[in-house]
Amino acid sequence: MQDYLFTLEMSVRDYECDMQGIVNNSVYQNYIEHVRHEYLKQVGIDFSEYTRHGINLVVVRAELDYKYQLASGDRFMVGLQMRRESALKFAFYQDIFRLPDQKPVLKAKIIGTALNQRGRPEIPEELDRLMQ
Repeated sequence: MQDYLFTLEMSVRDYECDMQGIVNNSVYQNYIEHVRHEYLKQVGIDFSEYTRHGINLVVVRAELDYKYQLASGDRFMVGLQMRRESALKFAFYQDIFRLPDQKPVLKAKIIGTALNQRGRPEIPEELDRLMQ
């Protein structure tokens, strides 16, 4: 595992599993979204406060590589890195590892931007500083 800006441990809940007894592939997006929101809160960026002020942080692309499945009761860790992709885009690089054996489960690259009240991309100052 590499060094991450932020990590969070979680556990699989029964209702997240499909008929095969493994985590449904769409649930992994919920896991990594939750970790992104927790990271932003930790660094002082309140996702819901931005929305109330007309700034919407949005995902414009999601790349997910599934490596191994999780099942009910499994514990796992999500690691996160954040980088500037361009003047108007940023990326979260996120990995999921099963615990305690640290087996790679998922690699994701989530590209986002911020849209102002007119629907145009505009990265807020606080977010810009975070990526420098």
